[in-house]
Amino acid sequence: MEATKKTEEEGNENAEKVVEEEEFSASEIEYVSYGGEHHLPLIMGLVDSELSEPYSIFTYRYFVYLWPQLSFLAFHRGKCVGTVVCKMGEHRNTFRGYIAMLVVIKPYRGKGIATELVTRSIQVMMESGCEEVTLEAEVTNKGALALYGRLGFVRAKRLFRYYLNGVDAFRLKLLFPSPMSQSSLPIVADTDGSHWHNDHIPIEECSENTDILYLSVVIFNIKSI
Repeated sequence: MEATKKTEEEGNENAEKVVEEEEFSASEIEYVSYGGEHHLPLIMGLVDSELSEPYSIFTYRYFVYLWPQLSFLAFHRGKCVGTVVCKMGEHRNTFRGYIAMLVVIKPYRGKGIATELVTRSIQVMMESGCEEVTLEAEVTNKGALALYGRLGFVRAKRLFRYYLNGVDAFRLKLLFPSPMSQSSLPIVADTDGSHWHNDHIPIEECSENTDILYLSVVIFNIKSI
């Protein structure tokens, strides 16, 4: 049993190395919106293997059945390599979008796939009339925090021991400008392309109702993250 397990692990590591060494263009990645029950096991498999929080099948179905247009999957040569799952609805007199799950498997990270998945979901939220988008991310997840920072999210609150593993979370928020204010708001963007650059506003300088707005057009000018 141990020998078999070790062989399987070595095989998986070798497969990952092949993918990492293999060059592929962005055009090879196919993005599709949630298409039905056949996509559900793919989403569950990615999330269960990569995220720290366990979810039941009912949680997945809650999101993909009610908001299928907000869930996207990324494929490379027929293999599902990433997914994003979201929802939207009324929250304290605000029509809000929410990013619940975002996963890209390790060999495909840093290729712009996560950015494309999130951008597609945010685009649908904007077109559906959302005024803002929120999510939670572990304070230790530097990659995720940097990604959302480049997309214009700010830290709105620190949630202590938010996850079952005891790790704190930052609640991140992206506010869409109203049509009346778009001409007067500054455009804020990160242009240095650094994967670990973090231009969030310090948490102590933000509040749940922060009035700092980041123009949503920023996310559509980002190339490869």
